[in-house]
Amino acid sequence: MTASATANHPVYAIFGATGGIGESLCRKLAARGAQLVLIARQPDRLHRLAEALNAVAEPLDATRIDDVDACVDRVVQRFGRLDGAANCVGSLLLKGAHLTSEAEWNATIAANLTTAFAVVRSAARVMMSTGGSIVLVSSVAARVGLANHEAIAAAKAGVIGLTLAAAATYANRGIRVNCVAPGLVRTPLTARLTSNEATLKVSLAMHPLGRIGEPGDVASAIDWLLHAEQSWVTGQVLGVDGGLATVRPR
Repeated sequence: MTASATANHPVYAIFGATGGIGESLCRKLAARGAQLVLIARQPDRLHRLAEALNAVAEPLDATRIDDVDACVDRVVQRFGRLDGAANCVGSLLLKGAHLTSEAEWNATIAANLTTAFAVVRSAARVMMSTGGSIVLVSSVAARVGLANHEAIAAAKAGVIGLTLAAAATYANRGIRVNCVAPGLVRTPLTARLTSNEATLKVSLAMHPLGRIGEPGDVASAIDWLLHAEQSWVTGQVLGVDGGLATVRPR
């Protein structure tokens, strides 16, 4: 990995790089020659992935806003710029509001909304003079009412609000801010749902395209939004959900 970057090799910081969607995204970006800084809390997995992709590893907890700022500063010190950042950090809590503890609520907001805010704050600060792309991850649960999704729906709806406001704030700086809103995706985070035959059958029936998502489905959308070719796309919420939020088949 060199310490310089060229226009042909954009520099991206990927938060939540070792998750199902995050790892798929990193592999796609590496395949098109991007220079990557991978960020996640689990150092062992992170270093293995970074070594495999000839990337830089930055172990940290993205709920700590000051630590995210410092991490992004190190990216710019190393490569001279940051072209894009994606936040794939998240969690999943399926409980009604009356069953959700204060600790669970706080943890859900931190993992899903605080991390998104931290990435926007830190990336926008260093992209002011160069422009760039920021992509966040919301959820279909923020766009359609799903039972027992109160905490995660609130957090992910906050991500949509953050996306729209930041897109407006930074548009005149050439900074694009978008988000994807996936349906159920087969990842380690959702294994409890996708490995249960009865639950999976219900989920399949809910998604009009007749299947749940794979990490690559969402990673491809994030990759597309990060790419400089999408220079006229900002403030968008891209549903990658098999039609769940908007389509009711006969």
